[in-house]
Amino acid sequence: MSYNNIRYKGRWWLTALSLAIFLFSFTTAEAQKKEMAQARSYIKSGKNLDKAEQMLTALLEKDSANRMNPKIHALLYQAVQRQYDMGNEKLYLGQKYDTTALFNLTRRMFFICQRLDSLDARPDQKGSVRPEYRQKHAEALHEIRRNLYLGGRFFLSHNRPDEAFPFFDCYLDCARQPLFTDYHYSERDTLMKEAAYWATYTGFRESLPEHTLKYADCALQDTAKLSFTLQYMAEAYNQLHDDNGYRNTLSDGFHRFPEHAYFYPRLLDFYNARGQYDEALQLTDSALTVNPHSEIFLFGKSTVLLNMGRNEESLEVSRQLIGINNTLAEPYFNAGTAILNLIQTLSQDTPRATLNAKRKTYYQLARPYMEHYRKLAPQQQHKWAPALYTIYLNLNMGRQFEEIDRLLKN
Repeated sequence: MSYNNIRYKGRWWLTALSLAIFLFSFTTAEAQKKEMAQARSYIKSGKNLDKAEQMLTALLEKDSANRMNPKIHALLYQAVQRQYDMGNEKLYLGQKYDTTALFNLTRRMFFICQRLDSLDARPDQKGSVRPEYRQKHAEALHEIRRNLYLGGRFFLSHNRPDEAFPFFDCYLDCARQPLFTDYHYSERDTLMKEAAYWATYTGFRESLPEHTLKYADCALQDTAKLSFTLQYMAEAYNQLHDDNGYRNTLSDGFHRFPEHAYFYPRLLDFYNARGQYDEALQLTDSALTVNPHSEIFLFGKSTVLLNMGRNEESLEVSRQLIGINNTLAEPYFNAGTAILNLIQTLSQDTPRATLNAKRKTYYQLARPYMEHYRKLAPQQQHKWAPALYTIYLNLNMGRQFEEIDRLLKN
């Protein structure tokens, strides 16, 4: 076989392949036109609208070229819009209709039009942008945008936060969508901060920190719910193991709401867990300037001082707190522990008889605090049992010692 024959055959196969591609493309285009025509027929008649939506959605899903065709998206919007209009009319007339379906249709319309707008706003060959559908679609969607907010509240009220968030997300995201450029939602929509709060709350309910924090900055503008927003943000940062975000949010919450039950205890725990006792004490002293008789703040101070080894000061604060409220268990434990710690600070250069006498005195002082703590918090055996074991042993209290010894062995 000559080289010329081989080259001729190669060109023949290339021609055949090109013809096959052309025929396939022609067939595909004809099929697309046929399906679009059928969808238009359904939309015009107002029947089988769900089938029209399914057909057009399938067209977009099965061919990337179709996804770049604005006409298919526009037709899909019409199919969903007609379903929405018919459902809305039924509700208006008091007829039975699924409210959930209407909300979902609303969100689908926004999704379709935003995707269409990104295609519609592409520059032409001269670099000019002349969106064909933007004004008409933006006006129509603007009229029903509040339904996105109401949809989110609806799903929240039915304990379905995972379905609620996409509605708040869509409502708030409109502010950055070019489709709604003329509406300036960030500046003019007074409902934005409230929607942002509910989006933040929904993320908290979902235990999805990314959702919680997505609109948190906007939610902070809702001052009526500010303490809650800061709590949700703190929990989100904690879930993300973002120590800086967690600490800063707790600190912000504490300075805005110093006596709130959430912020101070967690910020104190944060500092204590990291051995940052100076920061913990500074925080607590700041809190006590707001309320010097607060049981939470006083207990916090006794604990910080105990951690810092300032046992006499811790004992003094614990006694002060017991004087305010003698039904609290933990101040008794702190007081007893502070006294036991003082034993460890006794100088070993002291004569033995004097040293033993001082030790006995401290054990006698610690005993009623630990016994009362046991009475108030019997479930905290892991805390009072070792302390009472040491106290009874050093005071030669045989019967009490044997009881604690049995408890610890069990």
